[in-house]
Amino acid sequence: MLVLLIMVTMSTAADTRQTYSSEAPTWLRAVGKLQVPGSKLVNGRRSHYREDCSATLVAKRSASHADTIITAWHCLEFYNDLSKPITFTLLPGSQQSIALEARRLADGGGMHADWAVLRLQRPVARNRVAALTINQRRPNAGRAITMAGYSRDSGKGNHGDTLTFDANCNITGQRRESSDSDCTAHKGASGGAVVQFSLQGQALLSGVISRGDGASVSIYMPVADFRNTINRLLD
Repeated sequence: MLVLLIMVTMSTAADTRQTYSSEAPTWLRAVGKLQVPGSKLVNGRRSHYREDCSATLVAKRSASHADTIITAWHCLEFYNDLSKPITFTLLPGSQQSIALEARRLADGGGMHADWAVLRLQRPVARNRVAALTINQRRPNAGRAITMAGYSRDSGKGNHGDTLTFDANCNITGQRRESSDSDCTAHKGASGGAVVQFSLQGQALLSGVISRGDGASVSIYMPVADFRNTINRLLD
């Protein structure tokens, strides 16, 4: 099956993304890079490669540590050798970088439910990186969202080395299993965070980046659709 990450297309539209810096919102520190070793048959021969995606550290509101991350199912579709570790890295390229192995706990099983929950080999203390809290409801279509991930475009994404985020973009459509937005994201941002702020100003993880056209449409999976699984795994 041809898996669509975030397809890069030519567009004349302005790139509204911002790049992470010390002045950026602190919740962005919970969005990390996910590297997944995989293999698949190509013309009868097994091909090995690495899937580069994004993922988000999550925890209950009062937790002092976090050991759970959320990403997209398709990032793990071809992960079939458990002897090769999945690696999640927070703040990559900085002196505060944290790289941890992760193992799959649960997933949606296909592009129709493009989400996965993983457990880190050890927890991350809140005083190092504060995890995001799960939005227990679907995002409000009348309010803005922010989309963040490690896009691998040659522009602001710097081939996946720079965290980018598109703030104050809009939900343009809601379906039973997924939602559309006009946020900008590219290949590599798959599995990254879709955040909507509560009325009190708290950043809530509200969705998982799934796929799009790299220009004016980015599709995401609302975390509310699998919140029961997340809440059980966070207990």
